[in-house]
Amino acid sequence: VKHGYYESIKYIITTEKEKKQLQLHRLKDNKFETLMTKNVFIGEASGDKQKEGDLRTPIGAYSLTTKITKLDQFYGPMALVTNYPNIFDKAQEKTGHGIWIHGLPYDNKRDDYTKGCIALENSSIKQLDKNINLENSVLLVGESEIKKVTQEDISVILSSIFSWRDAWKSSDVNTYLSFYDKEFKRHDGMNFQKFKSYKKRIFSKNEKKKIEFSNINIMPYPNSLDKVMYKIVMDEDYKTRTHRFEGKKELYIELKNNSMSILTEG
Repeated sequence: VKHGYYESIKYIITTEKEKKQLQLHRLKDNKFETLMTKNVFIGEASGDKQKEGDLRTPIGAYSLTTKITKLDQFYGPMALVTNYPNIFDKAQEKTGHGIWIHGLPYDNKRDDYTKGCIALENSSIKQLDKNINLENSVLLVGESEIKKVTQEDISVILSSIFSWRDAWKSSDVNTYLSFYDKEFKRHDGMNFQKFKSYKKRIFSKNEKKKIEFSNINIMPYPNSLDKVMYKIVMDEDYKTRTHRFEGKKELYIELKNNSMSILTEG
């Protein structure tokens, strides 16, 4: 589990900004194998991206949403588009867009940095593209070495996920809310106090609920907040007499006091 716990994600791309190094790891037979290690170009400015135009490469965990091949020659043969800003970035009021993994100019006119993207040699991005599926890949970007995950952390998080779910199912609002950080902010900007009031109204109905999670993926979340963070992405099947939801659930958590503390949810 050194790169995380994954039930549906198969490819983990790690980038360490200080080393200017990208690695591709594949999860096979419950073990990680490193398929490639390449040097990269990153944003001109150091530190975590905060706003549009600050020339920083963001720090965090991102999905790859699409591949673009019809590009200006400056970007080489292709670009893999990330979902920056993700839900946590938006809750932190970070701005910017268009963070890609892309190639290098065909005319060889290039600087030693990017405006915030991750760039690598054209043969290398072709190799990367050939060896992954966008749908089950994740990009982890850290300023320095990305924290190795332990079995103890994964055990605590999995236990917390199901305790949180059980409290949700039984409308035990106090136990349920105990999993949320006081600095919590929902994907739509709702803060903890408003979220608390909203959930108390919902839970007071005491509806019978079906809540099932599958394809649980737990990845380390590099950050500039000096927190031990993880990103959880899973499929949720939620059903009551009056409401049905089937889709992705994202949690951004801090691990503290031997439990998860939810910072952002979407």
